[in-house]
Amino acid sequence: MAYPNIQLIEALRKAAKNLANGADYSWGHHGSCNCGHLLQVVTRLNKNEILEHAQTVHGEWSEIAEDYCGVTNAPAYLLVSKLEKLGLTPTDIHNLEYLEDRTVLENLPGGFRWLKRNIREHVVVYFETMADMLEDELLKKIAIPEVAILEEI
Repeated sequence: MAYPNIQLIEALRKAAKNLANGADYSWGHHGSCNCGHLLQVVTRLNKNEILEHAQTVHGEWSEIAEDYCGVTNAPAYLLVSKLEKLGLTPTDIHNLEYLEDRTVLENLPGGFRWLKRNIREHVVVYFETMADMLEDELLKKIAIPEVAILEEI
């Protein structure tokens, strides 16, 4: 599972909100697919700018992420590096694109079910569930100091 952090949680929620509010969605378009929407939030690039960068290499986001090399300066790889800096691994990127992380699926509202990668509503619930899970993990890591209770004199 991705590294839990506020930026990733907020990016997932913003992407889900954008999709729920009717943003262009097309699973076969690098700029408006599942990862494309997350990249729109993270980079503030529009779908066509993301597509332009993605066309510098071959493959889907999951394939680009697997082939990613931090030394190269190819624009598509720069986008993948943004996702990785956000706390995602290549496996997370694959799972976001295909909605396949079993742990996320097991935590869906209403219980486990398989989702389809190219159905907007499925992407929204997957992103929201993943954000909720990451938030829960993040909260577990926050140490809250005990407060000493002063007795009244």
